[in-house]
Amino acid sequence: MELKWTDVNEIAIELSDAYPDVDPLTVRFTDLRDWVLALEDFNDDPARSGEKVLEAIQMAWIEEAD
Repeated sequence: MELKWTDVNEIAIELSDAYPDVDPLTVRFTDLRDWVLALEDFNDDPARSGEKVLEAIQMAWIEEAD
């Protein structure tokens, strides 16, 4: 399955699996963006990421971690 920036919950699950020991609250948006782009299933325009999208991913990741 190809992931796009709009696939916030699926991206959060992938990040949770890839970085199980990371507290999502400590991740800077620049790192979060890089980590999303590095996900194997991610395939979207890097320029389409923005603070709102990254914040939504981070919040979903926090919920996934709980």
